[in-house]
Amino acid sequence: MAGRSRPVGFWIFIIILVVLHFGVHVALGVRSMAPDLLTVALLLGVRRLTGAGAAGLGLALGILNDALSLSAFGALALTYAIIGFLGARSRDLFEGDSLLFVAAYIFMGKLLRDALYQLLTRSQPWSDLWTVSLLAALFAAVAGVVALTLYRAATSDR
Repeated sequence: MAGRSRPVGFWIFIIILVVLHFGVHVALGVRSMAPDLLTVALLLGVRRLTGAGAAGLGLALGILNDALSLSAFGALALTYAIIGFLGARSRDLFEGDSLLFVAAYIFMGKLLRDALYQLLTRSQPWSDLWTVSLLAALFAAVAGVVALTLYRAATSDR
């Protein structure tokens, strides 16, 4: 993601995504009917961090989300740390900030997040990865592109 000239505004945008995630998922109780904005925030944020910083951000967001979980505490923290590190390292392989790239990046990141979490917890059937997770990843990608478009329009940041 280009536009590293306004880091404070970008991190405020990431914090807003995190707050919206918990507001919609927990406060409103919508859960599976809302996009996974926490994963979107992680994936967008780690593109501006080093590998260690990205893993730390993933771990922090995972612990924050795991604090609300009654089972499999720590699985999401580990998953987000891995996703954060891989997302930061992906910057070395793929350079881009077009909306199509961001949509594909979030889609693949969300699918990988669901697969890793499933591998660690075995909380749902593997067939859900090809049905529920595909739709959730698509929903997250659309939400991420919309959020990034709104951020770019508000800040003139690319």
